[in-house]
Amino acid sequence: MRPSPIILLPPAVACALGDGLENVREALFSGRSPGMRYSDAYSPGRMLTLGHADTPLPSLAAFPVSQQSRNNALLLATFAQIEPLFRELTRDIPAHRIGVILGTSTSGIAESEAAVRFHHQANRFPEDFHYSQQELGSPARMLAEHLGCTGPAYSVSTACTSSAKALISAARLLRAGWVDLVIAGGVDTLTRFTIAGFSSLEAVSEAPCLPFSANRCGINIGEAAALFLMRRQTDEDEHAVTLAGWGETSDGYHISAPDPNGTGAANAIDEALTRAGCSTTDIGYINLHGTATHHNDAMESRVISRRFPHCPVSSTKPLTGHTLGAAGALEAVVTWLTLTDSAQRLPPHLWDGVQDPNDPPLSLVALHAHAKAPVRAALSTSFAFGGSNTALLLKTT
Repeated sequence: MRPSPIILLPPAVACALGDGLENVREALFSGRSPGMRYSDAYSPGRMLTLGHADTPLPSLAAFPVSQQSRNNALLLATFAQIEPLFRELTRDIPAHRIGVILGTSTSGIAESEAAVRFHHQANRFPEDFHYSQQELGSPARMLAEHLGCTGPAYSVSTACTSSAKALISAARLLRAGWVDLVIAGGVDTLTRFTIAGFSSLEAVSEAPCLPFSANRCGINIGEAAALFLMRRQTDEDEHAVTLAGWGETSDGYHISAPDPNGTGAANAIDEALTRAGCSTTDIGYINLHGTATHHNDAMESRVISRRFPHCPVSSTKPLTGHTLGAAGALEAVVTWLTLTDSAQRLPPHLWDGVQDPNDPPLSLVALHAHAKAPVRAALSTSFAFGGSNTALLLKTT
């Protein structure tokens, strides 16, 4: 007997595409992103294309200092989009049966950056700083305590696969019967730390990124929060989106570069297909990791072209930036929107159209393209430093 499907209820989202599900939906399929703009706010003296989440943020003055960070404020602002549904669903669920699993890579590092600069001038840390602001578990702990949830609450931090793994962890908790509802997703905000780190790897593009182009020269970093309420399927979930399958592998090939053969990436995809009971021909769309770095795009194009030579695919990072620890959940939202779009629109792949002759071609989605048939199953891939690979397979019921 197959286990009960895991339902992904309508998500909350804030990113460069906009604030809220419908705003993001319309911006996504039209190929416009108001939050993608040049800025040197996080790289003084060097203008970069960054993905800004222009969401109004709540004050966290009533929270403990240890939980006061811009990262947590964006998380709380985004959760407000689904809080009414959360309150309705949890009226009869005990607090210890509700989990909070989030992915992040920055947490409150921006507050630590500001505190160190203050210390350099004043020889002391500011009163509104606590080292726990940068602790990676802070977002999950803050949200769980704010809502009174006493079930499993933790953060996953595996770089760019963090929030994809958070969704997988939530599904496992639900299938194990340990919880009845999970808030799962990810949040990461712009910081000097991450931009300086990727710049040191010469992996940041000043201009808008160009995934899979011969002219690609690096990523645009962005920020986002993306959250799902997840539960086991009930009789009420007649037409819903499920996390039907997932795969996780680890290459251990290199600290910052993927295995060129993509063995681990391919195995993660195969695991997701097997777990969902799907074949490659069942997949109607793939949201690619597509960072616009030479190594990642070369590896991913080889893997996808072998298994899905005719499947529509796109990288949506030119529209959102690479949101690091939030990327897996954000691109799961993009995949969710694709499965639920009544007009059968597909997320566009924005690039210069210059195919890299060293990489196999892919069926990249053109702007304003529609699926030839309703998309019932779709994949989203994420790959991270250290060889961490994930694939999420979403299906409609």
